Amino acid sequence: MADAGVTLTAEADDHFHDECGVFGIFGRQDAAAIVTLGLHALQHRGQEAAGIVSFDGTQFHIERHVGLIGDTFTKQSVLDRLPGSRAIGHTRYATTGGAGLRNIQPFFAELSEGGFAVAHNGNLTNALTIQRALQTQGSIFSSTSDTETILHLVATSKERDLNSRFIDAVRQVEGAFSLVALSSKKMIGCRDPLGIRPLVLGDLDGAWILASETCALDIIGARFVRDIKPGEMVTITSKGLESIFPFEPVKPRFCIFEYVYFARPDSTIEGMNVYTARKRIGAELAIESPVEADIVVPVPDSGTPAAIGFSQEAGIPFELGIIRNHYVGRTFIQPGDSIRHMGVKLKHNANRRIIEGKRVVLVDDSIVRGTTSQKIVQMVRDAGAKEVHMRIASPPTRSSCFYGVDTPEKAKLLASRMSIEEMAEFIRVDSLGFLSLDGLYRAVGETGRDNEQPQFCDACFSTQYPTRLTDIEGADNVRTLSLLASNSQ
Repeated sequence: MADAGVTLTAEADDHFHDECGVFGIFGRQDAAAIVTLGLHALQHRGQEAAGIVSFDGTQFHIERHVGLIGDTFTKQSVLDRLPGSRAIGHTRYATTGGAGLRNIQPFFAELSEGGFAVAHNGNLTNALTIQRALQTQGSIFSSTSDTETILHLVATSKERDLNSRFIDAVRQVEGAFSLVALSSKKMIGCRDPLGIRPLVLGDLDGAWILASETCALDIIGARFVRDIKPGEMVTITSKGLESIFPFEPVKPRFCIFEYVYFARPDSTIEGMNVYTARKRIGAELAIESPVEADIVVPVPDSGTPAAIGFSQEAGIPFELGIIRNHYVGRTFIQPGDSIRHMGVKLKHNANRRIIEGKRVVLVDDSIVRGTTSQKIVQMVRDAGAKEVHMRIASPPTRSSCFYGVDTPEKAKLLASRMSIEEMAEFIRVDSLGFLSLDGLYRAVGETGRDNEQPQFCDACFSTQYPTRLTDIEGADNVRTLSLLASNSQ
């Protein structure tokens, strides 16, 4: 949702946007407060809005708000309206359906067997097709989010019990989904067969927890139990936890970009610490794309771990040559022509005494449109850098993501229309180097990419999508699906 005031435009805010975060707890009296803390740890996965649904043994309670967790759910009056010993929550960045209160999750409905809430991290690539079929049968959608499709499929299933109806629903959807759901008697966690998005299981003094990342367990002092496996569905009741695998087994394809950018550095996903993975990515980058330079400077904050790994491998000193202002939010002051040129300087400033007269290697996680890179390079040159080289801790991003990450359409991705040499000229660097796809695989523990059966989802680099893109035939980004969905309402 756009705010009044200065916002970094799409051209300036030049990174991929994180997807969403989910969190649930079953068996703790202060459930909503715990969920609030968990969502706070997952704030990096979505900053537009958040919601919590709790159950107190008699009725469900729902709070959904636009804004950051700390600005909304930490108020005692809000938590007082969310009693109960079980709750699920969601922090959101819109990837389909657009911003607005009606699209904030978890979604909730009163079904024939009682209330049911669901929260979703990922993106369904056949949601619009299913929605249109359901609408012809009389279903009425109250949002433009793909997640509501799951709620309708559960509601219209002919199966007898809730578990069977939920399985019937998730077997019909395609794409990426890590789900948490809540009924009056149980909490459900489910991951798509490819395991594209993360979901972990934790324990807090006997209360079961489901969360997108382990950092959400750390903040509440919970014990990490294990990852929910690709294609696994866990059902949690007062009797304990049950696990089944309702899908046909397939080779997992976890999103490799979670290691590059999305996950928090202090999380462990799929058995690997993210910070360690990013340092290894930087080291691989130094091996593959060496350069003679005086200092290695990260583009903060996402480029920092890779820059440390690059520095250590290359033997070039690591320096904080760019300082980030962490207190610039979406709103600053009313826009005007006199300040529009500030752009990146609202967030970053060059540390002149460190940079002046030096050959600088800038390390960043990715290049999307290239506009921010261009401005940062110019800022470093203005600070007196003798040379500016850029090294990118991932392969060139050539395709859009359809699995829960908000990306520009393919035509706006710099690497989809320029060679590396042309990109270097566009952002005005002395040299430009990207990590190879094989190098990225090596950094996260593989010997290299198996071109016949890739071990990860790397479609944004390779253009090889691991699922059908039923709704997006002839389209090249998820915003097209969003517009189609909005127009169908």
